[in-house]
Amino acid sequence: MLVLTRRAGEAIVIDGDIRVVVLSNDKRGVRLGIEAPTDRAVLREELIQEVAASNQRASQGPLDAGLAASLSPVVPPPAAGSTSTRD
Repeated sequence: MLVLTRRAGEAIVIDGDIRVVVLSNDKRGVRLGIEAPTDRAVLREELIQEVAASNQRASQGPLDAGLAASLSPVVPPPAAGSTSTRD
């Protein structure tokens, strides 16, 4: 891990195309601004961990019977100008 000291307005550059700028630093914490290409995802770590935990829980158990019964299949509406043959 690289540990740096930066003041408000100072920045670091990662891999030539990601720029992290210290916007402010106060008793609540450090505010960072991140400039990155649009093809690069910039996510907060706690959100990644939350999604991973949710996916893990979903893969471990069967779907609750009550919840499964309340789910109905999604049927797209008929295309404009088409006639329905359902009775």
